[in-house]
Amino acid sequence: MRYNAATEDWQPSSQRFSLCSDRSSDACVIDGDTIIIGKRKIRLTGYNAPELAGECPAETALARKSRDALLQWLNQGAFEMSGGDEAAYDQYGRELREIRRGNVLLADRMIDADLAQGSGWGFVRGGWCE
Repeated sequence: MRYNAATEDWQPSSQRFSLCSDRSSDACVIDGDTIIIGKRKIRLTGYNAPELAGECPAETALARKSRDALLQWLNQGAFEMSGGDEAAYDQYGRELREIRRGNVLLADRMIDADLAQGSGWGFVRGGWCE
């Protein structure tokens, strides 16, 4: 586990997600590490997914795969988001949240499936085109 918020900081969530490009629901997936719920834009923490506007075709292809895997995971059932009512925000105004289902962190699942890289101290971002 890469992050462990206090138990009371986790909030249950259970929406049906679509791709934001379809915008057929109030909850949607932008890319492999960013979602929207209502008017809230949320950057999922603990990992970095490749960018859809990648630097090479390989990054773009992996970004689509990562986005689609996130959509599938979110729609498998209820999950919990960290941060309680007082979320931290990044420089783009997105809430920063960790997500888990049971004791399994989404970040670990995405990294273990080679759909993302770890983030934080000691991790180097990028390398999708090598």
